[in-house]
Amino acid sequence: MNIRLLLLAATLLLSGFCFADEASKPLLVTKQKFTLDNFQTFGGKNIAQVNVGWEAYGTLNQDKSNAILITHFFSGNSHAAGKYNESDALPGYWDSIIGPGKAIDTDKYYVISSDTLVNASAFDKNVITTGPATIDPKTGKPYGLTFPVVTIRDFVNVQKALIDSLGIKKLHAVVGASMGSLQAIEWSVAYPDMVERMISVIGAAEMDAWLVAGLESWAAPIKADPNWNGGDYYQSEAPKRGLQLSLASITQDAMHPAIFNASNPTHQAINQAALNDINANFPVVDWLYGAAGAKLDIIDANHVLYLVRANQLFIAGHNNDLAGSLKKITAITLFLPAANDLVLFPSMAKKAHELIGENSQYEEIQGMWGHLDGLFSISSKAKTITTFLESK
Repeated sequence: MNIRLLLLAATLLLSGFCFADEASKPLLVTKQKFTLDNFQTFGGKNIAQVNVGWEAYGTLNQDKSNAILITHFFSGNSHAAGKYNESDALPGYWDSIIGPGKAIDTDKYYVISSDTLVNASAFDKNVITTGPATIDPKTGKPYGLTFPVVTIRDFVNVQKALIDSLGIKKLHAVVGASMGSLQAIEWSVAYPDMVERMISVIGAAEMDAWLVAGLESWAAPIKADPNWNGGDYYQSEAPKRGLQLSLASITQDAMHPAIFNASNPTHQAINQAALNDINANFPVVDWLYGAAGAKLDIIDANHVLYLVRANQLFIAGHNNDLAGSLKKITAITLFLPAANDLVLFPSMAKKAHELIGENSQYEEIQGMWGHLDGLFSISSKAKTITTFLESK
């Protein structure tokens, strides 16, 4: 498969691409809407109404014991598998492992996936989310920065309300990649009686000082854009340049240098344009910025800032006692970090795995994509996932 096609799909931590068999008949799915009134955040603030989109694949059995929840990554959404229409160019991001006869077998399991609060793609027609770009019913204007800071625990609590509304008392498993892995871990800590199995893909149980500072580099370009205007830009020009630079950082950080360099085989250090003009970009920089600019019309800058903060605030249990929180987990757990991940290092997953102890399993995903191996190379762990989901 053409490396440039793969890299285009990989931008923004994947826009929906996966290694699916395009000749097979796609699983068709429908976006649904869940509404929750008077939601109180972990920080004690109230949101009058929360709306999130969700999708489901497979059939819920009579005793509602076969449900698996999929929690999505930073720039992702609830479209984990299948297509909305047969003519869609690409299926959901984990279509390679979710579907009939696949690792997460929809002939056996009822698989649920929901959009998070403050989803990055606030203006995507296939995303339903509540966040700074949402109209505040009190003012009739977008919330902007009056929207309360939200956490990974808040994402989980909205999902729990959705699961409760379906009459599901236990989840066969919670499975998520990257930011989704944070949610999966938080589920197993916050609601241990509801989670029987947990799979953390390219994840961690806490954000350390290094990562918090690194995440801030994703936020800084947005705040530095004059059009950001302290978050009040919905009636004027959006901070698209700052957002583009932010998304470029996210995209590059998610890739291993090997795959990034492979996408630019004609790169030369001595470039005549760059040599003669300080304002001229190297072709690789134009390529990166172009890729980052592909979704500027559907991503909201404030939502990116709120997602960054939710990730920065994360520690399993949300009480600054990682070891104590992980001891609350009763689920069996599986950690699948990517060996070449330069965002959430394998050592971070291993730390959580070791703190949990004998009920935890650990395997590394091998590949050349870095952080993105948790999406592009996940099918290499299909057998491991199948066996884990069938374990007692």
